[in-house]
Amino acid sequence: GGVLFVGTSANAALASTTIANTTSTASNGLYGGVLDIYTNANAALASTTIANTTSTAADHLWGGVLYVYTNANATLASTTIADTTSTASNDLGGGVLYVGTSAQATLDALTERSELVSVRAGRSVYVDDAPANFECVSQELADQGVIYLPIAEAIVQHPELMEKYFLQESTELGSQKFFGLHAATVKAGSVLYVPKGVEIDEPFVNYYWTSGERAAVFPHTLIIAEDNAKASVVDIFFSDTLENEALNVSVSNIHAGAGSQVFRKIVQDWNEKTVSFQLDTTVAERDAQVKNVAVNIGAERARFESQTRIEGPRADVKMYSLTVAEESQEFDQRTFQTHNAPNAVSDLLYKNALLDNSRTIFSGLIKVAEGAQQTDAYQTNRNLLLDPSADANALPGLEILANDVRCSHGATTGNVDEEELFYMMQRGIPRRVAMQLMVFGFFEEVIEKIDSDELAENLRQLIHNKFDAKIA
Repeated sequence: GGVLFVGTSANAALASTTIANTTSTASNGLYGGVLDIYTNANAALASTTIANTTSTAADHLWGGVLYVYTNANATLASTTIADTTSTASNDLGGGVLYVGTSAQATLDALTERSELVSVRAGRSVYVDDAPANFECVSQELADQGVIYLPIAEAIVQHPELMEKYFLQESTELGSQKFFGLHAATVKAGSVLYVPKGVEIDEPFVNYYWTSGERAAVFPHTLIIAEDNAKASVVDIFFSDTLENEALNVSVSNIHAGAGSQVFRKIVQDWNEKTVSFQLDTTVAERDAQVKNVAVNIGAERARFESQTRIEGPRADVKMYSLTVAEESQEFDQRTFQTHNAPNAVSDLLYKNALLDNSRTIFSGLIKVAEGAQQTDAYQTNRNLLLDPSADANALPGLEILANDVRCSHGATTGNVDEEELFYMMQRGIPRRVAMQLMVFGFFEEVIEKIDSDELAENLRQLIHNKFDAKIA
């Protein structure tokens, strides 16, 4: 099954490793891009021709699984093993064993930096799709039937649940090929299942980091709330440094049962050498209340697709987003609100602030099916241009097949009010700082929806840091 066991004499602790007990051989290439590693830890392996393998000392293979290391002498001594993503003795998901380097320090450091939310019901941390830390649910929640597991473990332990929900909702907004790539390669991510009637106030927090050079990550968040359940999830996307290039294709699915309450928050702050695709779906049943709040700050180019499907009467789905774009950043936002049941509400508000030569694209559609009478559906996109060369494009739309509905859509794009800027500058506030204050006022309508003082303040600080760099 592609399981790899590795030992080296690189230090005293590994010098006694009994490599003879492993199942790999010097020329064995295992399925899935996992590569064997060989050393001179004993006489039999001392003569191994490591050059016959396909790895190099700093090679990162597909899937983030690691792999390499040589004859534990001068070659190993000069290898920059800290660049890898493996851990010294970690038995990770999917049966793959990561062995033998000092890269544990990198994982530990990123885990320590994963503290945007301190009060939580559970936490997962992934680095280049490799699990770095996982905090399981409390025994009290486990006794109530709550499941919070890595994707790989959930597939093994709860196959029927995963077969019903995992990768069952695709995208219809243009990124089908990227969804296919995600489906073919996904192994990182978390599953949250909350049984009927169970209410959890504290959020589950998932951190997805990129660290390696030219990393490709495919994180997945699956949220299943049964009837009258309550749950909250925060997904956070970060880059380790400002320089590591990366591709992200992430997927999230929310299944909200009858009368359930689901609150999902997204914080996207990739570095500006990342290309990101974020493909999200929400299915809301009768009387369900769902709220999505997304904060988009990073990435060179980011595409965000959000599909909401209301399948039961009296469901109420709220969608909020704020985006700060600068330099040559491009944010492409596509939304689709589908009402298949009567007497339901959906409300979308996307706000964008643009500096320099940045660009945003908003394209949204509300579709009301035949028979979905008494629908209330709203779609609003507001763009604030902070530089004359910034470019905001908006295309909201309606497709209504019922005759007793209340639907509205609109988009506004405008510049900073020069009189307001002049008023603040007269009082000694620099122009860029005054613009920052105006942007915070513009965004506060969305930030206050966070319902967490700690997270809201941390988000304000992230936006503030971006403006600080701009002002400097």
